[in-house]
Amino acid sequence: MTDMDLVNVTGVSRADVEDFLYREAALLDEWRLEEWLDLFTHDCVYEVPPPDLPDADTARSFSLIHDERTLLEQRVIRLKKPTAHAEFPHSRTRRQITNVRILGHAGDEVMCTANFAVYRMRNGIDVVYVGRYEYVLKFSADGLKIKHRKAILDQSVLDPQGKVSIIL
Repeated sequence: MTDMDLVNVTGVSRADVEDFLYREAALLDEWRLEEWLDLFTHDCVYEVPPPDLPDADTARSFSLIHDERTLLEQRVIRLKKPTAHAEFPHSRTRRQITNVRILGHAGDEVMCTANFAVYRMRNGIDVVYVGRYEYVLKFSADGLKIKHRKAILDQSVLDPQGKVSIIL
């Protein structure tokens, strides 16, 4: 199926998806986390699987992050608090989103993927996270919403800090 076929069936093009992902990246880089959270459906999932098992069943394996809506809301609240020592003052980040592809659609949902590089600067330490996003985007009266967002890291080791304290 071509991008043009998807426009005819779903009303969304690759350019629409790119614009949506660029907007999401800007909200995260600007730490507008409440607005970023508004991009998600109420039955959403945000996950970061372990780098060595990116396709593992989350019910049977450890994930770096596996948040449904309530946990995602709590994550945003925690990241905004001064007591969140890992992110206060918060990191400066810059995201690059590339190779956006629409993989298919089902009903009112579009499956897409994109490569990412997230540059994180904090306390004189610069870290780059590189990987691939997998999305299920859902059409709503308010436009596209994120139903499922998976950030698959290409790194085999999370150096130098050994953790992910930002939203990838």
